[in-house]
Formats: sequence, C-alpha cells, structure tokens
Amino acid sequence: MSHIPTADQRSADILESVRSTFAQKGFDGASMQDLARAAGMSVGNFYRYFPSKSAIVEALIALDLAEMERDFRHIIHSPRPLEALRLMLRDHIPQHQCANDGQLWAEITAAALRKPEIGSVCLLMETTIVGYLTTVFGAETGLPAEEAKQRFSAHAMFIIMLVKASAALETGTNGDLAHLNAMIFRSIDQTLDEIASFTLKV
Repeated sequence: MSHIPTADQRSADILESVRSTFAQKGFDGASMQDLARAAGMSVGNFYRYFPSKSAIVEALIALDLAEMERDFRHIIHSPRPLEALRLMLRDHIPQHQCANDGQLWAEITAAALRKPEIGSVCLLMETTIVGYLTTVFGAETGLPAEEAKQRFSAHAMFIIMLVKASAALETGTNGDLAHLNAMIFRSIDQTLDEIASFTLKV
C-alpha cells in the first residue's frame, strides 16, 4: 500500500491558501503560477514545497486524513461509538458545506478519473476512511476488526457516498438545503441504526 506523507505546518498553511483557487479554477484550470500567487509565494519557492499539482492533491488528502484520524480516535474510544459518530457527522456536514469543500473534491474526483496517480491516492483515502468506520462499527458491536470489516464495509461505503453528496450541495441550494440535509441525516441514522441493532443478536 502506498503511503501519503504528512504535511508539516508550513505546507499545511500553503495548502489552506490554495484550496479556493483549486475549487474556483479547477484542477486543469489552476496553473502553478495561480497556486503560488494564492499562497503569496514565488513560483520557484512554491515548487520547493510542491513540485506538481498531483503532489498538492496528495498533500491535501494527507492533511484531511490526519484530521479524520484524530476525530476517529476519539470516536472509537468513546463509551458510545455510534452516537459519537452521529454527532461528528452532524457537525462535519454543515461545516464542509459552508466551506464549499464539495467543489474542491468534485475537481479532485474528476482529476482522479484522468490521472492514475491521483486516482490511487483517492482510492487510498476512501479505503482508509472505510477502515476507520468499520473499526467504529466493531467497537460498537463487539465484533473483531476483520469480521466488522467484512460485515459492514457496504454500510461504511454508503455513508461515505452520503457525505460526498452532501458536500456537493451549496449553501444557497434554492432554500432546500435544510430539507436535503435532513434526508441525508435520516439515511445515515437508518444505516447506523441497522448496525446498532446487530448488537442485540450477539
């Protein structure tokens, strides 16, 4: 399995500054000059941190995964892992909609279809998140990690699909955002309730 390097603080600051440029201009539309300008750096200095746009995507994913790891560590060790996960998702989804992260990840997803190096790192990200979720499900149900993964991987992937779809919704979605979010949360709750019900059978 390939390894995504962790960004240091300076790299993390640069990545935060270029997110909106990637989202606005697209993966192909944003030049390295555009990205360096957004970071307030010369192109030459920018290349020292990120030699390519693919390297930027890889680092963005590393940054987001590091944040997720912290969140999931807390969830897995909480007394009620599924309830902690519900709360995290209810907090996480509106935050990412307000930050317009959906546009950025839509661009990255589209680039992943054209560029194998980005496709592989996006696949690794999704596989890692599935692993986090099935670990939560195992902690809740008492199942061993491998059995929880086999039994609940589809549930994890479905939740990831719902979160991705929610991120693509803009805060000005014709006044329907609250209704759409309520439907997404209801679907997540039903999925988690199905997992919780398994504990009654073991």
